[in-house]
Amino acid sequence: MRPEYRSILVGVATATTAIALGSATASDLDQLMAKSSNWASQTGDYANHRYSDLKQINAGNVGQLQVAWTMSTGVLRGHEGSPLVIGDMMYVHTPFPNNVYAVHLKDQSFKWKYEPKQNADVVPVMCCDTVNRGLAYADGKIFLQQADTTLVALDANTGKVVWTAKNGDPKIGETNTNAPHIFKDKVITGISGGEFGVRGRLIAYDLKSGRKVWTAWSTGPDKDLLVDPAKTMTWTNGKLAPIGADSSIKTWKGDQWKIGGGTTWGWYSYDPKLNLVYYGTGNPGTWNPAQRPGDNKWSMTLFARDLDTGMARWAYQMTPHDEWDFDGVNENLLIDIDFKGKKTPVLVHFDRNGFGYTLNRETGELLVAEKYDPKVNWATKVDMKTGRPMVDKKYSPGTTGPDVNVKDICPAALGSKDQQPASYDRKSGLIFVPTNHVCMTYEPFQVEYTAGQPFVGATLTMFPAPGSHGGMGNFIAWDAAQGKIMWSKPERFSVWSGALTTAGDIAFYGTLEGYIKAVSTKDGKELWKFKTPSGIIGNVFTYEYGGKQYVGTYSGIGGWAGIGMAAGLTESTEGLGAVGGYKDLAKYTTLGGAVFIFALPDSGSQRSADASR
Repeated sequence: MRPEYRSILVGVATATTAIALGSATASDLDQLMAKSSNWASQTGDYANHRYSDLKQINAGNVGQLQVAWTMSTGVLRGHEGSPLVIGDMMYVHTPFPNNVYAVHLKDQSFKWKYEPKQNADVVPVMCCDTVNRGLAYADGKIFLQQADTTLVALDANTGKVVWTAKNGDPKIGETNTNAPHIFKDKVITGISGGEFGVRGRLIAYDLKSGRKVWTAWSTGPDKDLLVDPAKTMTWTNGKLAPIGADSSIKTWKGDQWKIGGGTTWGWYSYDPKLNLVYYGTGNPGTWNPAQRPGDNKWSMTLFARDLDTGMARWAYQMTPHDEWDFDGVNENLLIDIDFKGKKTPVLVHFDRNGFGYTLNRETGELLVAEKYDPKVNWATKVDMKTGRPMVDKKYSPGTTGPDVNVKDICPAALGSKDQQPASYDRKSGLIFVPTNHVCMTYEPFQVEYTAGQPFVGATLTMFPAPGSHGGMGNFIAWDAAQGKIMWSKPERFSVWSGALTTAGDIAFYGTLEGYIKAVSTKDGKELWKFKTPSGIIGNVFTYEYGGKQYVGTYSGIGGWAGIGMAAGLTESTEGLGAVGGYKDLAKYTTLGGAVFIFALPDSGSQRSADASR
């Protein structure tokens, strides 16, 4: 084992212990996540590791994997997220209309079904397909964040509605695609709609009753942001300093912050020891940077907030005055590393803008900011003193002016990585990252705000990064302490699936063509693959039942990359530019909606069990 990773493992053990001892929690989730036979949360744990201690399936036998069973979801369009597994039950969700199925693992029969009746008017205001990133479980309840912004708590035993809460209004473009997260006694959720002039916020509800506890807005007055101007810190001039009064309002023209974006449709993390919630905010509205001068705080920002009060401990804006739609909502992995000889609790974030960030998660100090795709060109580097990217004006729509077609910007608006989550391997200390290798042309134009109507203000086309391997994706291994790619495995299309690593020395992921793959965590060597009927944009997961390990994924093309197929779009600039970029995808896959579960054959499973004795 590399010496710098020994302290990582110590940190992981400490974090795991903190989670297991979370006595202040009002839920049973801590104990369920600690048991590796379950897949009790979308992210595997509070720290977004997406790692499993299961090792019956390992690098030596994974090539023997076979289909154990499948299940149709009955819905087409993009299937993101993953099912949950609690004991002998699996809980499956679908894209709109967001059906939920409770499935017996013993015989795959249904225990109950929840089929909400949502108004179809919500579909046209869902930006990039009708996806849903999954369910949450705690306190005997299944939690679903419906597209129409209704948060629903279902009795896990019966499927009956326990409570509901409304946290948005589709008539003004507000929708939901995120998975709710359970931290201690609260349900955390966000809002989508940055392309409709929605004002972003993070919302905490009481786990038991559904009562709203706090709302933290991304833009606006300090009281709305839930910040103390003298105590909430940010990285600037080589040190941490208070954000100061009116930190958001000062960076917008007039009242533009009211339609300023900063939506919160990604993933959230939680450190029980610090009692801090971590998340990122999305793009400012509109995409035309000439219409919104200033840094547009606090869009494109990582926040650390006290779970109980919502008050911000620190904030770090990655892309001030965004000109490219580089939403900052991607997941934050919480690990401990040896940084310059000192054990440090860090947050690792792979931003859409193409930079991998490592920050001290307790203080917000910027430690590392390096490109995780060598083709990134919109900025040459991040200035470690100011924390700001050094923008190359050649690729700046705001510099070149409106109605000018800016060519060959890398990455494209969908980023070097979108929301598809990375995975942390506790054995090697590396992070495995599904990435996009896509560039764009970008032409901004003047747009006026009308509630409920698109507020984009740019026309895009996308294409594979020039001079590369010809593919549109890579699966990479990343060293967060060095900010360095350790190995990279190219793919024909973007890797739009969430990764999984296990104690069996395997990393799993899916491809847009529909392959689920297993590779060695050591060097990325491909060990196994299986072609499912439709493209995979879901997250690979694993569980154990009856003494046997299973690995699964959704098969169902869609999402931003697959929006052309999912929604029947044909013009190259449709789907915010993705239709033209992924036009060849239709040659390799078609629409679908199914759960695929894999396992070793009984004889292989027995050999593995014998070898481990």
